[in-house]
Amino acid sequence: MAESKETPKSNKNDKNNGKSWFNSSWLFAILLLTFIVFQVLTAGKYTQKAGQREIEEMVMNHDIEKVIVVNEEQAEIYIKADSLKSGRYPDFAEHRGFGLQPPKPQYYHTFGTVELFQKFFEEAQDKAGYTADERIYLEYQKRKDYLSTFLGVILPFLIIAALWIYFMRRMSAGAGGGAGNIFSVGKSKAQIFDKDTHIKINFTDVAGLEEAKTEVMEIVDFLKNPKKYTSLGGKIPKGALLVGPPGTGKTLLAKAVAGEANVPFFFISGSDFVEMFVGVGASRVRDLFKQAKEKAPCIVFIDEIDAVGRARGRNPNFGANDERENTLNQLLTEMDGFGTNSGVIILAATNRADILDKALLRAGRFDRQIHVELPDLKEREAIFKVHLRPIKLAEGFDIAFLAKQTPGFSGADIANVCNEAALIAARRNKTIVEKQDFLDAIDRIIGGLEKKNKIISQEEKRTIAYHEAGHATVSWLLEHASPLLKVTIIPRGKALGAAWYLPEERSISTREHILDEMAYALGGRAAEELVIGKISTGALSDLEKVTKQAYAMVAYFGMSGQVGNISFYDSSGQSDYGFTKPYSEKTAELIDAEAKKIVEESYVKAREVISANIEGLTQLAEQLLEKEVIFSEDLERIFGKRRGEKPVEDGVQAPQAVPASPATEAPGTTDGK
Repeated sequence: MAESKETPKSNKNDKNNGKSWFNSSWLFAILLLTFIVFQVLTAGKYTQKAGQREIEEMVMNHDIEKVIVVNEEQAEIYIKADSLKSGRYPDFAEHRGFGLQPPKPQYYHTFGTVELFQKFFEEAQDKAGYTADERIYLEYQKRKDYLSTFLGVILPFLIIAALWIYFMRRMSAGAGGGAGNIFSVGKSKAQIFDKDTHIKINFTDVAGLEEAKTEVMEIVDFLKNPKKYTSLGGKIPKGALLVGPPGTGKTLLAKAVAGEANVPFFFISGSDFVEMFVGVGASRVRDLFKQAKEKAPCIVFIDEIDAVGRARGRNPNFGANDERENTLNQLLTEMDGFGTNSGVIILAATNRADILDKALLRAGRFDRQIHVELPDLKEREAIFKVHLRPIKLAEGFDIAFLAKQTPGFSGADIANVCNEAALIAARRNKTIVEKQDFLDAIDRIIGGLEKKNKIISQEEKRTIAYHEAGHATVSWLLEHASPLLKVTIIPRGKALGAAWYLPEERSISTREHILDEMAYALGGRAAEELVIGKISTGALSDLEKVTKQAYAMVAYFGMSGQVGNISFYDSSGQSDYGFTKPYSEKTAELIDAEAKKIVEESYVKAREVISANIEGLTQLAEQLLEKEVIFSEDLERIFGKRRGEKPVEDGVQAPQAVPASPATEAPGTTDGK
């Protein structure tokens, strides 16, 4: 759709017209004006303090024109004009008073009581021989200095009020939106995308996710051709919830909907509803749906809805007036309450659907749950094609190869791989991005940066080599283990060494698969014990992995003969807020015993495999010490082909690693994708 060139200009003018007249420039202008006025009003004020001796001299010389006693506190002394020219008062000879106030006295004298000053002044005149006509009589005045009162009392409060208004406007502009003042804090902060701010992303920019795209494209079709469905008696769905792991493209899918629908699109995050002020969240929900109804038909997209949609009654403040629950109640009412939201379709996204309130998930609010899962092989290839468009690739580059090396990667991970590969190629001063750059990028993202200069003793290096050789030996010789593709003892990230695998993409795992995976994970510890005679902390991440797998087999998957076909897994997530286990202490002891038994059996299997192939293990470890990196062809040359496995491509590196690192570093490492 073509955009009007005049629209941005008019929008800008409207924004400027609605802008408040008060800003920081006005504040500084007021302060400057006050200073100028103060200087003008007080111009000519050169009054000096005079003591009794100076006053006696003035009286003796007949220089005083008049004396005014102000508020019975001080005396103002005015000197005759002729006396000022006589030279006895050089400080005032050149002064010609100006300003808006009357002429100022030349001197002032502060006294204790009026009676004492009057007595002193009369005695001075008597001593000077003043006649009755020459005698000066004191004048008394009561004055209120309004300017001093204003500058000293009122002006500070005005400045404080101006600063308060300024900062409140800045805060409300950043947090409340709307009209730009503190009273707009309850207004919705949703971004509105319509014909004037059209989104350029469409469904062609979303690779993979074919099933999810079909669902949301149907929603777009509802808005474009409603009669096609309503003529048969159907109703337009009120809402759709996008559910899936992080990075799978839920928000990108919503952007594509905004770009394709050609209707107003409201975007807001779940956290934008929650505020420190009570009642603000519910107010923003009401304002959001009020705007949406005015622009219907339209789409409202709430990203990370679990920020406000968490199940009620699970919050830790136990019965308090929770702002989040009030916001959720208002959201439930607006989505499907007594009123109607004709033409308003709600899209939401979350990766924590298990903690959402059941009332939010029911039909009538979110009629559909669209699962956006991790991409499979074909979808990864399509995603790579999208992200490789701006990258200069080598001629004949095999994109399918990259898709095979990235099982378990999300769309965000794939985008990161493409960007990292381009950065690596640029760092190497290349003009194109080659296959090796992508392989290095995969290693960099999963394992971390190589640390070839890390100081490691020869004894530690030998231990690491046999540890990694143990992983490689057991995984290569066990039928159900994931095929190993690369082993390295070069430190990377927090790991001192790693074995890289290409796990099979399967939907379910059998007991044999899990047991073999546990056995090759324990192969490093078994190799240390059998060859070196000592065990190290390098197996921490391995032990953590197999312990979790063993407990999952017993408590979740029902793979224990003693516990039986019982699962204590809670898919609703309610057990996260419980204080008790769903089983007795006796059952807990049985689970512990069974998990320990499974781990011990896997360790015995690993020891048996290594004991039967100790020569191959030693040869592999020595080759690791020499080359630091070995690939699958080296294992095939030592142990022969794997049973039941297809030949592995040369030079392939995989996105899964079992790191070996000290106990102080291992918790920061991961087992890859």
